[in-house]
Amino acid sequence: MKLFIIIQICFCWSFMAQNKQPNIIFIMTDDHASQAVGAYGMRFARLNPTPTIDKLAEEGVLFENAFCTNSICTPARATIMTGQHGHVNGVFDLEGKLKQENQYLAHEMNALGYETAIVGKWHLKHAPEAFDYYNVLPLQGDYYNPTLYSREGKEKQDIKFAQDLTRTVNTTKYEGHSSDVITDISLEWLKTMRDKSKPFFLMHHFKAPHDKFKYAPRYKEYLADTELPEPASLWYNANNGSEGTRGKNDSLVHIIGSSVGHRNIIRNKGKFLEFDQSVTDPQYKRMVYQDYVKRYLRCVKGVDDNIKRLLDYLEAEGLMENTIIVYTSDQGFMLGEHDYVDKRWMYEESLRIPFIVKYPKMIKPDSKTDAVINNTDVAPTLIELAGGETPNYMQGKSFKSILSSSEVSVETRKDSYYRYWMHMAHQHNNPAHFGIRTKDYKLIFFYGLDYDINRNTDEQLWADNPESVSNFKTPPAWEFYDLKNDPEEMDNRYGQEKYATIISDLKTRLKALRQEVLEDDSKHPHIKQVVDQHWDN
Repeated sequence: MKLFIIIQICFCWSFMAQNKQPNIIFIMTDDHASQAVGAYGMRFARLNPTPTIDKLAEEGVLFENAFCTNSICTPARATIMTGQHGHVNGVFDLEGKLKQENQYLAHEMNALGYETAIVGKWHLKHAPEAFDYYNVLPLQGDYYNPTLYSREGKEKQDIKFAQDLTRTVNTTKYEGHSSDVITDISLEWLKTMRDKSKPFFLMHHFKAPHDKFKYAPRYKEYLADTELPEPASLWYNANNGSEGTRGKNDSLVHIIGSSVGHRNIIRNKGKFLEFDQSVTDPQYKRMVYQDYVKRYLRCVKGVDDNIKRLLDYLEAEGLMENTIIVYTSDQGFMLGEHDYVDKRWMYEESLRIPFIVKYPKMIKPDSKTDAVINNTDVAPTLIELAGGETPNYMQGKSFKSILSSSEVSVETRKDSYYRYWMHMAHQHNNPAHFGIRTKDYKLIFFYGLDYDINRNTDEQLWADNPESVSNFKTPPAWEFYDLKNDPEEMDNRYGQEKYATIISDLKTRLKALRQEVLEDDSKHPHIKQVVDQHWDN
């Protein structure tokens, strides 16, 4: 009888352990492109820039078709927090703000019994008060000796978070590189500050490898003697683009899309990094490319090493088995492809985000899936993994079924919608556009207008220069790419008879998708007029 009772107790303990809510660590970088993650097998893979992240992929699942819905920092982060597109949550450009009541992911995790925390980059103006603990960078934050603010900060400081929002916050100044500091704070919270009777949900957000690419001094020699591989499109852009991105007869190539070399007269990377402007292309372009991408990869290396510190802690504390680890970035980044720098574009390198998940209890090691997901799907998935249900107000779709299935062909969506709103902003000068991405094809419409026709650029955070051309109209144009046969998007095949049926079907799907995500431009009649006028062109 005693033996029977012992067996029953052991069985109950085993059942409870198996059904215990998992801990979740959501690790996000800023602007980490998939082509700079070794596990994706692209041109930098042989340099082994991300051995720790690659190991996560070996022990979990790698998503080959993960996309953002707007490739710019503030909107991307708001989408992850809300499970909604920017025009629904109200954060669709860099001026967007996310109030406490709209920080839905934290609220949902709290309701599920989680101890919640966010450390690092936040970038959503209002404080992340929905979290039990936060210690975050104000605005973009500093790479070296960063100041972060929290409820427990040591010094009160007034900080202007937006043109119409100045807040008094409690700040603490830390010594060291931001990637190290952010990891130090997360580890301190995990070790000494959290309620260990609860499962934890930690959003660990690096600033790196965001622009200016200020790496920790210990990486100065990393790649110093290495000649980095260049994308072919850095030198020859073939038939990529359209009048919407190049102007009629290439009349706008000198101002649209920040460049590596001298093509863009307003902003090229060497000018931004204070290179000698008297040096001419191709020498200048090659020199700038090698310099800025090495800086970028050194920042990536710092991120990878710090992730290892987090994983080592989980391993040492016996937490690895019951912890879901997500690695991703807020958006991709152009590393010289098409002679572009920065993000914003719907082109692959900017649109695609790395997305890797490890969870030993659910995910088969070394898995890959080509299922299409986007960042509206992140919150629903995390909520369901935590034992909850996707709220009706979220637009994303949980892909938990993909993670829990031994069949990586499971799908939750057929396509992904994208929209970049910030027309010709921030000197990068990318035309506003929207489009649809399926597994095999991409259709983009560059409508070429600012959503605010009455904008006073002197009052906008993104108009940080006298050369702002946000009120400049660019030509409307369509672009279509056959990604099966043209994965590097070197040939815009819009208008080719061979693809007429495919393009027509994509337009039908795009129109339906815009309705599904509640976007019809009724609030922007000047844009709707252009869209309607050119839809069948």
